[in-house]
Amino acid sequence: STSSSWTSSFFSGFFSSAVRSKPLISTPEIPLRSSSGEGLLRRLGLFELVLLGIGASIGAGIFVVTGTVARDTGPGVTLSFIIAGASCVLNALCYAELASRFPAVVGGAYLYSYTAFNELTAFLVFAQLMLDYHIGAASIARSLASYVVSVLELIPFLNNSIPSWVGHGEEVLGALSINLLAPVLLALLTIVLCWGVGESAVLNSIMTTIKVIIVLFVIVVGAFEIDVSNWTPFAPYGFKSILTGATVVFFSYVGFDAVANSAEESKKPQRDLPLGIIASLLVCAALYIGVCLVITGMVPYQYLGEDAPLADAFTARGLKYVSLLISFGAVAGLTTTLLVGLYVQSRLYLGLGRDGLLPPIFSKVHPEHHTPVHSQVWVGIVASILAGLFNVHSLSHILSVGTLTGYSVVCACVVALRWNDKASSNRSSGIVYLCMVAFSGFSTGLLFRFDASIVIQCAAALVAVIFTGGLCLRHTYLEPPGFRSPGVPILPSISIFFNLFLFAQLHYEGWVRFIVVSIISVVVYAIYGQHHADPSQHHSSMLYQRAP
Repeated sequence: STSSSWTSSFFSGFFSSAVRSKPLISTPEIPLRSSSGEGLLRRLGLFELVLLGIGASIGAGIFVVTGTVARDTGPGVTLSFIIAGASCVLNALCYAELASRFPAVVGGAYLYSYTAFNELTAFLVFAQLMLDYHIGAASIARSLASYVVSVLELIPFLNNSIPSWVGHGEEVLGALSINLLAPVLLALLTIVLCWGVGESAVLNSIMTTIKVIIVLFVIVVGAFEIDVSNWTPFAPYGFKSILTGATVVFFSYVGFDAVANSAEESKKPQRDLPLGIIASLLVCAALYIGVCLVITGMVPYQYLGEDAPLADAFTARGLKYVSLLISFGAVAGLTTTLLVGLYVQSRLYLGLGRDGLLPPIFSKVHPEHHTPVHSQVWVGIVASILAGLFNVHSLSHILSVGTLTGYSVVCACVVALRWNDKASSNRSSGIVYLCMVAFSGFSTGLLFRFDASIVIQCAAALVAVIFTGGLCLRHTYLEPPGFRSPGVPILPSISIFFNLFLFAQLHYEGWVRFIVVSIISVVVYAIYGQHHADPSQHHSSMLYQRAP
């Protein structure tokens, strides 16, 4: 009986901790005191935030993904990018509203779900996103190492003399793949990030500007080489291939959440965050569409190369110097993507350390540099181990699970935080409706993936329409101050539906990863998080500083 009473008390304790949530403090209540306290420094203006978003989104993907997807979809790849961009705009509008509503502290999707739903949901969102970030950083570091070696090999006396274990990776013992340069590059970027956000922003701005200029140059030069007849047929494999293409390129836009995570270092967060999120997304969309039109117009889509499609297209036209520029563009592109990725991870760890869900060492901020040094070094070490020892590209198909989960939860947060009636029965029914919209999106996606009849697909999608109608009719919605996402709850519901439709297109190993990470997270939370978390903490220890 003692053991049964212990079990019941454990579960009641676990449940009461798991459903705790953070109070939403309205922005003016948080002081912006200028002091030498341990806060982060507000040094990022609107221009830096837009460059941060572009830096996070446009990596080598623009030089690679455009071509590889074009092989499978034909010139219709342009539509794939437009569809994926449109769905990201819906997600970005939700992010923008929350970024302007919340006090300007680190946390992003984790902070929003902690406030709108509960502690356990927030911790699960963090864990799923963090795995994406860790694997993504290691994968980008390996690609960057490989590109750096390729650029070095252009020097005559180094040609083909660099061993493969330095940058390209060398398989040993079957499971391991040694890469020496990737951890070195990660260490250098970690030092820059620990030095200060101003210094990292300068590096990001320079590299992003170089990258954007190179992409624009490629588009302009390529425009003169276009043969319009290559654009017909526009969709040789039908519309389904364009939709499948959209699911692949969706992740080329993932970067605007980096802007939301820099809230605590933005000079005028309420005004600049929404603008930064949406502007960076639109710039990326325009660049991607330009590159797609050029690459499919220059070379018939069937002849596009696998590894470096854009460079091959220019080489085929006798423009070797452009392919050289593309290699430099890829190095600049990957450097910024990696820099911003590491930056965002450390700020998330900082948020969880402050809330007590992780050990307090993660919450420490360096008194002089005003950067979370411990979190930053930890993030660098994890990425270095993964990048130095494993062929992380083979894990790429379990990526993007966290991104889609995080985006869906953020959209649900917008709806939940707008509910006027806080009565628990109404709230519970609202959450059930949101879950049904998500379930409908996932099942429609599965039916689409396995070629079910269009009637059954429409029936599954109709479920989402019905429950979205329920959300409109059963609840009244507040009009919050600051930036407001239009069309709540319809727009966030469409967004959730489409995110889960994409989730269903992922590799089944991605679903397994989702379940395994969720189980591990619940165990970690039960052992550590629930006993140490303090959601009511108003960050009293933290002083906000106006930018000089």
